[in-house]
Amino acid sequence: MKFTILSSMHYLYIIYSEKLNRYYIGETPDLRIRLDQHNQHYFKKSFTKAANDWKFSLTYQCDNKTQALFLEKFIKRMKSKVFIEKIIGNPHILSEILKKM
Repeated sequence: MKFTILSSMHYLYIIYSEKLNRYYIGETPDLRIRLDQHNQHYFKKSFTKAANDWKFSLTYQCDNKTQALFLEKFIKRMKSKVFIEKIIGNPHILSEILKKM
């Protein structure tokens, strides 16, 4: 008998483009594929299509998609580059945010 283990693990990620001097926040189950998608302009309506030099500034493993989406929306609501850079410098902040979920 063969079993397939399904992982519900998801990641919050922050990518940065030096060309645009901008960050983008997202979530995904597969970091490598998602970064390739951004750099190859897979998302036609996303502002990430304006550059192809995206690199990870932060990846944060979540237990599930719900947590990753919660963090993504929380950070985007802040609309603050300073806050994003604070998280990159101290990812433990994300654990604290999840405790309030």
